[in-house]
Amino acid sequence: MLSPRYLSILLAFVIAGVATAFISFLPHSDSATLFVAFISVLIFGSILIFFALDNLVFKEVNELYDQIKQIKKKNFPLISRKQLVQKENPIELLKKELTAYVSTTEDEVKELKKAAVYRQEFLADVSHELKTPIFAAQGFVHTLLDNPDETPEIRQKFLEKAAKSLDGLDVLVQDLLTVSKIETGAIKIEKKRINLRPLIEDIFDQLEGKAKKRGVSLQLICTDMAIDVKADAQRIQQVLVNLIDNGVKYGNQDGKVTVTIEDRKKAYLITVKDNGPGIPEKHLPRIFERFYRIDKSRTKLSGGTGLGLSIVKHIVQAHGSKITVLSKVDKGTSFSFKLERAI
Repeated sequence: MLSPRYLSILLAFVIAGVATAFISFLPHSDSATLFVAFISVLIFGSILIFFALDNLVFKEVNELYDQIKQIKKKNFPLISRKQLVQKENPIELLKKELTAYVSTTEDEVKELKKAAVYRQEFLADVSHELKTPIFAAQGFVHTLLDNPDETPEIRQKFLEKAAKSLDGLDVLVQDLLTVSKIETGAIKIEKKRINLRPLIEDIFDQLEGKAKKRGVSLQLICTDMAIDVKADAQRIQQVLVNLIDNGVKYGNQDGKVTVTIEDRKKAYLITVKDNGPGIPEKHLPRIFERFYRIDKSRTKLSGGTGLGLSIVKHIVQAHGSKITVLSKVDKGTSFSFKLERAI
């Protein structure tokens, strides 16, 4: 690429050469005349062409550059003005600049569209999830109001069902608040030295009744008696309860849920694995989304809110880690994440 100065000289040189060639055909033209004509045309031609380019092209380019500079808000690099007018073809540089800007803008627009779709889906899901228990409770209450002469047994039964629906609504709202607070940073993660072994054993005790109903065995595999990590005990307990409870609910009848803890020097790798039906591969990228369900009917029967794995993901991320999932149909599912070792 040529700078405007070199481009002006080159064009002036060509014009001077053509002009000198024509002058050489005139009578009485000698070498001195041709030399003076060539130098004169070269000098004045260079000046005129340079100023013409500068006013007609580069002035407009500079104004366009200033406008681009004003609208660019991100941190990708701008072309220096020196480079713009001296080192390279300014039109080519502006083309690169605009291409980069348009590409970035297109990516942002795609993300905004994706976020808009996600918000629409989320609002629709929230509306549906809230509507279900509210309508159920309303139905039971209005049935009692419309039939005041029902027997005490029937009234008690309907009131219990209404209360159960409202309890489910309360759980859903609490989960929504938890996700929202974690995402906005309202919930602070307080890392302290905790021993995971007794924490997991307490969770096994909590879920023992539910596991026995389905014939599911709970097992902890770890060689160390003390598994000391830096973590928020309450939040990590919430993570493990969600993962182990999911293994019990969605695993096979008479199945097994195993919690394995491996020493990885600076961290411990915690894996919760079941031998259930597994998750089809097409669902794996989305299972941590709010309200995303693989089998909606089965989730409804088990009483899930559809927010458990989303909460798990956010809590693990707040600990500076990442949760991963491995699953094969008919071979079970495992969730893994790391926690920093307490020294």
